[in-house]
Amino acid sequence: MEKISVKNLSYKYPSSEQVIDGLSFQVEQGSFLCIVGHNGSGKSTLAKLIVGLIKPKQGEIYIDGVLLEDKTINQLRQKIAIVFQNPDNQFIGASVEDDIAFGLENRSIPSVDMQDIIDKYASYVHMEDYLKKEPTSLSGGQKQRVAIAGALALNPEILILDEATAMIDLKGKKEIFDLLKQMRKDNPQLTIISITHEVEEAFLSDKVIVMEKGKVVHEGKPDEVFSNVEIRKQFHLHVPFLVNLKEELSNEGYDVDKLNSVEEVIDYLCR
Repeated sequence: MEKISVKNLSYKYPSSEQVIDGLSFQVEQGSFLCIVGHNGSGKSTLAKLIVGLIKPKQGEIYIDGVLLEDKTINQLRQKIAIVFQNPDNQFIGASVEDDIAFGLENRSIPSVDMQDIIDKYASYVHMEDYLKKEPTSLSGGQKQRVAIAGALALNPEILILDEATAMIDLKGKKEIFDLLKQMRKDNPQLTIISITHEVEEAFLSDKVIVMEKGKVVHEGKPDEVFSNVEIRKQFHLHVPFLVNLKEELSNEGYDVDKLNSVEEVIDYLCR
């Protein structure tokens, strides 16, 4: 079932070239879509359009078959949560607890119910021991986990991650990737859109869209996109370790095409 449908979408900032140019794609309910592309390809603008922070100049966005427009925007925003690139720009509260509570307060959740929700999602992202801490005392990965807890506490049907791992270290990135895997396992109905430069993250997804100059220039399963040498060269996509490893092993005669992780490759070689 289609959760999001984008049809012939276009957007242009004042005094700029076309940022989104006739964009169309669909996102199935419960799927994980990664959107990759150069800086300036229109990825973050697309996220703002889907959330309704800006209005398209042309085209339509449907969520659960309902057109996103002025009279439906408040209703549809209840279904969506977004986590942005810089965790420092997202914190509102003086503590982790206050920050997770902020979105709940905006949704007028009764205070008697709020603490249980805060505790649940702080525990879910393994930040239950930091509830009284000031956000400034946290690492980048911890800050993003708190931001994700705040988003999940709103019980969204759609979660958008806009370069959510761009400004954190390798350890923090792994924490977020592991959390994404767990979220998908625990809530198979949650629809995730991740705008990212992280190829390893893209390999967690069901489908990858490659954007260039506001257009979809390629889409497919992660393996299909990143194993295509011409696409990688044309759009300067980073080649993940797994793809390089499989290509080298295939050249040596090993049948590894259907293996989807380094762990599976290791297990295959050991056997």
